[in-house]
Amino acid sequence: MKEQNIRVYLEEVVENMPIDWLKLTTHRLDIYNESLAKTEFLEKFEDLYNTNNAEKSALSELPTAFDYIRLGHPLSTILEWGIAKLNGLEADYVISFSSRMMPVMAVLRKNLFEQKNTLICYTGELPEFFDFESLEKVYGYSFELKKIGSAQEVPEFNGSRIFISQEDDLTDVDLNSNIDFYISLLAELGSIVLVNGSGNEQYIPEIQHVRRRESIAMTPADCHIALQQLIGNSTFSREKFNDKENKVKVVDTIHIITATSSKVLLGSCGLSVQYAIMMGLIDDAMEKHPEKPIKIIVPPNCYGGTNDQARRVAACLGNVEILDLPVDGENDMVQSTDQVLNSVAKEGAVPYIIAEIPTNPRVEVPDLEKLRKVLAKERKTATGETAIDPVFILDQTFCPNVQFCGEDGILSEVRTISYVSGSKFPSGGRCTAGYCVANNKAESLMDKIDRHLKICDNGATDLQVKILAEQLPSMNQRIQDAYKNTREFVNFIEKTLPEAKINFVSEDLAKEGFTPSVFSLDLPTRGESEQEREVYKRALNNKLIHMMITNIPNESKYCVSYGQLKGCYWTIPATSTQGTTKEDDKDYIARVSVSPNLDLELHKKVFADFVAQI
Repeated sequence: MKEQNIRVYLEEVVENMPIDWLKLTTHRLDIYNESLAKTEFLEKFEDLYNTNNAEKSALSELPTAFDYIRLGHPLSTILEWGIAKLNGLEADYVISFSSRMMPVMAVLRKNLFEQKNTLICYTGELPEFFDFESLEKVYGYSFELKKIGSAQEVPEFNGSRIFISQEDDLTDVDLNSNIDFYISLLAELGSIVLVNGSGNEQYIPEIQHVRRRESIAMTPADCHIALQQLIGNSTFSREKFNDKENKVKVVDTIHIITATSSKVLLGSCGLSVQYAIMMGLIDDAMEKHPEKPIKIIVPPNCYGGTNDQARRVAACLGNVEILDLPVDGENDMVQSTDQVLNSVAKEGAVPYIIAEIPTNPRVEVPDLEKLRKVLAKERKTATGETAIDPVFILDQTFCPNVQFCGEDGILSEVRTISYVSGSKFPSGGRCTAGYCVANNKAESLMDKIDRHLKICDNGATDLQVKILAEQLPSMNQRIQDAYKNTREFVNFIEKTLPEAKINFVSEDLAKEGFTPSVFSLDLPTRGESEQEREVYKRALNNKLIHMMITNIPNESKYCVSYGQLKGCYWTIPATSTQGTTKEDDKDYIARVSVSPNLDLELHKKVFADFVAQI
């Protein structure tokens, strides 16, 4: 009876859910509390379930589950809750992935550090991308593999036991005591992990962190399909797309935008693409330079996902080390790059550099001609041999229109791979898919990167590709329009509050094509000590953001997004994009991203009101 009640309630929820849950990458940011993400949503959703309230108005008032669907969203949360309820589990013990491989890798990663054995059992024939040899050789994971007839045949084992199922029915899963992690592969939708037993509770945050940093949650559209399956709606059919036509359009458009001709790779999000780049390059280095150490060079205060992921990769592999590359504020990217590459060359190591141009959150662009010379310079090892030249991994999400990798691009002489988070300008905030390209010198590396995108099953979904096909052709025009609004807003702030320090590109850089629509705002402060001044500034940041999102709720949002189709997004990088960055490297300043479509005069008015109050 309880199972029937859950199904009936879920059926009503699916029927009455806000369309935002399905169509947007962010929902109800006006009632988003970061410290209570997901728990607050679930608590209030549980209250609605207990009172049998599935009315659209009540569902619309639920707070957002996460500020970004890569981490999770209302539909993934409800799908996980429903599966948990039907199987007698707590909601936290069920985790959805868009990838069918990453949950397996999440458990293997945890056991690598725990020095714990893992047995992977499965039935039937697994998808081709399950490349267990690479999991051992490149990713550093160890495990035993066993094909069995059913879940009942999972044997006793000294360690963790993963059972991989390809059954679609998740209403009554066979969670016998010999299974620690039940992973259900859902055809084209992704996968669901059921963590079995309180003894495995410690794995839950680790599995969620892999989803956060190296993959994504099952997408809203695919969660919607999975929910239809869960409630037994046999008449529901998924939308069909012209996959080949959309893919061709996306690839052709990216080639035009980037002035490249390399293979174009499409991932489920920017970090999925970055993870494939990292592992593909490590695979290449292991093959071509098997005895040499690998150095991943990363700005310590860059986007938290990039920073965290790089360090997580290095933590798994004994021959990979992270080196800091100071780039912002008093540090010069060119000088820092020269120094660190000299050091790596003397050691005879393989250098991979990850950098954002413009930087985040300070929106700085280095002297590109000097950077080109430093990256292209031939160096010698300590024994006088020619050092391995670097691969420059460029995150150009802030300025995806700049043709770094073109035949005549500024970095044409340097092995360069460029990637972009598609949740920003490429899709206008409508999906998370990302992409990467290479210049001519690095084109040979793309096959390896492609291989690892497939191994991780982190490719873009058909719907994501369709959205990119719709949005990419207008991207450069939207970038131009958003920049105009941003420049006007920056000029207004400089005039209204001249004591504030604004980080934004100069007019000269804009003429060179660097036209981001994001800027950082270092508000004036006061106090007797450095601590007092810092506390005052942080409070002022929050006051400004609060005024903006409460006075302009339809346009101003508290979110890390960028490149959205409309409105204005505000965030404090130190508490969002730099969430895992070392405390001393964090920036407690306001970051503002402006769209091509917003009421700029109203934003000016609210800012002027804010200035009048300080």
